[in-house]
Amino acid sequence: MASSVLTGFRALPLSDVQLSLAVVLKCGQSFRWTCYPLPSSPGTSPTHEYRLCLRDRVVCLRQSSDYLFYRSIFPGEHLSAEQEAASDEETLIWLKDYFQLDVDLLKLYDQWSDRDQVFNKLKTRFSGIRVLRQDPWENLISFICSSNNNIPRITKMVHALCKQYSPSLISLPPPELSESDSQGSAAYHSFPPPSLLAAPEVKSTLRGLGFGYRADYIQRTAKMLVDTHGSSISNSESREKCEEWLTGLRGMSTEAAREELLKFVGVGRKVADCVLLMSLDKKEVIPVDTHVHQIAIKHYGLRTVGGSKGKSAMTPRIYNEVATKLADIWGGYAGWAHTVLFTADLKAFSSFGIEPPTPATSIMNVGTSTLTSSSSSKRKHSGTQNEVEMQKKVILMGAAVAAIAAAATAVAVMHDVPSLLEDDSDVISSVEEDANSLTSRRVKRRRC
Repeated sequence: MASSVLTGFRALPLSDVQLSLAVVLKCGQSFRWTCYPLPSSPGTSPTHEYRLCLRDRVVCLRQSSDYLFYRSIFPGEHLSAEQEAASDEETLIWLKDYFQLDVDLLKLYDQWSDRDQVFNKLKTRFSGIRVLRQDPWENLISFICSSNNNIPRITKMVHALCKQYSPSLISLPPPELSESDSQGSAAYHSFPPPSLLAAPEVKSTLRGLGFGYRADYIQRTAKMLVDTHGSSISNSESREKCEEWLTGLRGMSTEAAREELLKFVGVGRKVADCVLLMSLDKKEVIPVDTHVHQIAIKHYGLRTVGGSKGKSAMTPRIYNEVATKLADIWGGYAGWAHTVLFTADLKAFSSFGIEPPTPATSIMNVGTSTLTSSSSSKRKHSGTQNEVEMQKKVILMGAAVAAIAAAATAVAVMHDVPSLLEDDSDVISSVEEDANSLTSRRVKRRRC
């Protein structure tokens, strides 16, 4: 049944409680996946397609509750049946490695729930969140871009970097169109190697693309790698030697690998720990920032340093205290548990896993009820006709603002960006106050 659902895709039996693409690919671990909504269909059919450009192919993923569907698209001529089978096997190997599917996530969730009541309350709603095993070079540069930044902007910067320094591998239309239809096609670029980012002029180019001070960090880090470890291509991996050296940090101890990462420009403790966790197999590492510090204070009783709200500067002592506290709670896979709690606390996922309300219906009901009341008042007090009409307009305007706010929030959740009407509650409150003021004046006039 699974193989017949999606033509051209291979099906891997995998429950969405073991892997949730909708969360894992949007929670700030990787920034190059593109997401396309699919036409709605009944049942448990996939709702989105996710795409990522590797060095020689574009990997396309879809997901149902019980299966992960995958396929690869290559540039140039169509592959023979034998070549296609071999490429599908390569893609499957990559998927298992990238998503670390050898790790039983359900078992980890049970372990964390036994140790942590906070996690126990979240595990059902935020199931399927696992740590990716990314390419260390891409991971390093992506998190240099993350300095004082947010997920949408980091994503934009990383895509701009690839487009600028990596040639287009292939152009593909959205998934609902045929591959022969070029309308609306998007170009897919792989991540550029260190040698292409090491040139001095890279700084000014990246600054022109909006990277700011991070442009200098990226160029100097790439140059350090190339100068120290070389840029010649390895025959075995088709990667530059400096990239292979970086991947080799997986075999070092956590402290030794961290020490090497901290030598690069723009890499502090947090960026180094993100790379250790997300690409260098250091599953116990917990990256700490003010956001994680707040989680530790709010949920785990960590004493605040420098203020009652935990807004003190992130010092090495605070960093170590938070990391040690959370590691003691969660055990050997502490970095994975941290990723679940971090995601659960993101604003973009505030309504994830919760049955959405129907604001349009509730607004309509409120509007109908209020207007009915206004109509009754109008019949009883014809002398206040203009006032009643004004009140109707104010109420309708409030409903419209609420509807726009709800729509903006929905878009923000989908794209992980702040709401366009983040302070819309103040606007709505102001409209409601105007309506209340009108009603109060009407009552006073009747008393007079």
